[in-house]
Amino acid sequence: MVGRSEELAFIDSALRRRDAARGVVLAGGSGVGKTRLAREAVALERRHGARAWWVTATECARAVPLGAFADLPLEPGDPRETVHRAVDRIVEGNDHVVVVVDDAHLLDDMSALVVNQLVVQRRATVVATVRTGEPAPDAMAVTWKDEHLRRLEIQPLSECETQALVEVALGGPAERATVRRLWRLSRGNVLFLRQLVASSTFRRDGDVWQLAGGVEVPAMLADMVDARLGALPGDVCAVVELLALSEPLPVDLLDSATGRGSVERAEDAGVVAVEPSSGRLDARLAHPLFGEVRRSGMGLLHARRLRGEIATALANRDSRQPSDVSVRRAVLLLDSDLPADPELFVDVGERALALADFRLADRLGRAAVAAGGGFRAQAVVAYAAMWSGQPDIADVQLGALAELAADEDQFVKATLTRATNLAILIGRPDQARDVLGDGVDRVTDPILRNTLRALGAMIDSATDRLDAAHAVAVEVLGARDSADEAVLFASCAQVLWAATTGCGELTGYAARGMAACDAVPEFGNFRVPLITQYVSGLIWAGHLDLAGATAADFCRSVGESPLAGGTYLRGITELARGRLDAARTLLHEARAGMAPMGRASGLAYGISTALTQCTAALGDLDSARETQAFMRRSGTPGSSFDRPLERLADAWVAAAEGSISTAVTLAHEAAVMAGKRGQHMHTVLALHAAARFGDRTVAAELGDLATRVDGPRAAVAAAHAAALAADDAQALAAAAAEFERIGDLLCAADAMAQAADSYLRDGRRVPAYAATTRALRIADDCGGAHSPALSVVASPLPLSTREREIVTLAAEGLTNREIAERLTVSQRTIEGHIYRASTKLGVNSRREFATVLGLDVEGHPTVTISAGRNQRAAR
Repeated sequence: MVGRSEELAFIDSALRRRDAARGVVLAGGSGVGKTRLAREAVALERRHGARAWWVTATECARAVPLGAFADLPLEPGDPRETVHRAVDRIVEGNDHVVVVVDDAHLLDDMSALVVNQLVVQRRATVVATVRTGEPAPDAMAVTWKDEHLRRLEIQPLSECETQALVEVALGGPAERATVRRLWRLSRGNVLFLRQLVASSTFRRDGDVWQLAGGVEVPAMLADMVDARLGALPGDVCAVVELLALSEPLPVDLLDSATGRGSVERAEDAGVVAVEPSSGRLDARLAHPLFGEVRRSGMGLLHARRLRGEIATALANRDSRQPSDVSVRRAVLLLDSDLPADPELFVDVGERALALADFRLADRLGRAAVAAGGGFRAQAVVAYAAMWSGQPDIADVQLGALAELAADEDQFVKATLTRATNLAILIGRPDQARDVLGDGVDRVTDPILRNTLRALGAMIDSATDRLDAAHAVAVEVLGARDSADEAVLFASCAQVLWAATTGCGELTGYAARGMAACDAVPEFGNFRVPLITQYVSGLIWAGHLDLAGATAADFCRSVGESPLAGGTYLRGITELARGRLDAARTLLHEARAGMAPMGRASGLAYGISTALTQCTAALGDLDSARETQAFMRRSGTPGSSFDRPLERLADAWVAAAEGSISTAVTLAHEAAVMAGKRGQHMHTVLALHAAARFGDRTVAAELGDLATRVDGPRAAVAAAHAAALAADDAQALAAAAAEFERIGDLLCAADAMAQAADSYLRDGRRVPAYAATTRALRIADDCGGAHSPALSVVASPLPLSTREREIVTLAAEGLTNREIAERLTVSQRTIEGHIYRASTKLGVNSRREFATVLGLDVEGHPTVTISAGRNQRAAR
């Protein structure tokens, strides 16, 4: 009953009526779930003590009077008396009977009259199902037309309802692209949807389920569709075949190909829908399954011939066709019996690259190369390999591309792409610089040489050479004659520089880069890293509303495919706002969608870093450790730009494990790494994380950084750290309010929790309780956030920070020796802390520590605590 809460409420209301006959008519198309809802209605009535009758009307029984009630022991006689006796037999003196009539539109007239009398005389509660559009017997139809029974049109499931049902069936979150595919094929028909899910193969990536291949149409469903299509006239079948291969198609084109009036007859038969479009009429199949089934049963040669006919007809209509028509023509031609058109294939292949359809781009590019497409065709093949997770193959293809270059422009284009592939995707920035250097030596045009230098700056910005990259980028952007490609690369470098240093016109650089990206479609894929770094910079600076709006705008412009990067952007903006559940879902979906591309997506590392922090903040240690391992594997060799963020993610995992000292140490390591690279905003994030873990030593450094970087985050973080160092509860609460104002709920929760702890230690219980309530409410709004600060106020204990850390590790099953090794102290020191903590808390075992801390330690042994070394005992 997923997605049917409103329908169930309507049914329950109809069955409880006192002012009219009790009952409901459930109407809808075949397979929408009418019978399933009727069963639920019966179950509801049975729970209230009703006796149930279930009647199924059929076409066969329709010719027999009282055929639906053939099981009733009735003697032949006057029809009116027979109907009266049938009603009495059904009720048999019970005052609470429910009669379900499935497919009531197929009732014979006398059976319909029996149901009519049950309703009109209010002798029973009646639940009837009817198929919308099918005529019903008059005696049945009058029950809802005269409002004796309430009628409910059962609609197909919406996409959101489909997602809910699919996720229940799969037992976890489902990728939106998978849900959309299932919804498009089923059109929300519950019967179709269940069969499609049951017959298809799914795989799980992290927490997200996705289709492992195409959707398999089950044999029973295919037979149903095939039987319907097989009964159609020949010209209507011809219309269905053409639309199965390409839809929509203009009505006049179809009429020309299949005979005048054939589309009209197909529409009358309910297999084709006609709709106006740009001043003409277009036809498409009434249900996607018609196309799936017809294509699967079509012979290869027959399909190739039909595709050729459609491609020819489309080409003959108008030489100035929209780009979507050109794409359809190219795809049809590719799998047709007609000769290849290399120019068309290259044009459409480049468009496919821009839309991240790398499989189609590769097919079109290879076909164009085989047909003599030359440099542009080879470029499509190389780019498709590069961006689809095959950078080593792309390097070979790009080498071949350089050899095909007919002039310096083409040579530079090949060189730029090869250097990008080497530096970013393969992880060999030094080799990329060599390739660019060779290019500068070979090229004579100063504008082209400047473009090569601009890409070098972009590579330098991602590999610990921020200052050098900044100097070149400023020069390129200041030159009047810089090519659009050079402006794009220099803008990418400047966005990265501004985002990480916290200096410069971040938004201005991003806007200039986007404009340049629009001017050079062959480098359209640079839009993703450009906008990603821009949004990241906004988040780091504390401009969370602008970051969210930018991510949403980008999603609207490129669609929601994970390959386009929009899902990742939405994920990191939700994480920054503290909406952890939404962030986890989006980041898992982005990771699953990017999986086929590996490092080529350019986002795998960022996704895993964000997901590690997100799952750690949720207290989901198993997932955090899994994504932490994935983060290690997905880093690009040769690039250390994101290493401070990786170390910071490690700190959050350590904090989630209860190793607070380790978490603080890792946060400081991240700050040092970032500081050496001039990545001031990453330094702010790392030092503030240390403060959130309880470190009181970072206020001065954060205060200095706040005077050197842009955006509100550094200033609020510095105020938070200063308040913590001063143990100023009121100032901590003020910092929490500032974090709430800029939209960072996770930081707000930690600052407020630390305020509560400070109030409590000062003996100010009323403000302490108020701050605790506020901190826990914010954490709950974040989806149940976990952090060291929140743990303290969630379960206040008479322990020092060090004692609490050691007790937490002990409760999680670590031995004294393991704790000592982790915290780099002596084992005797650990034993002393545990003994004192057990005395304060009045506990006798580590399992009791876990109980006091509210930890789940199922499977850990019981450990008895004594003044000496801990001893393991049987549980």
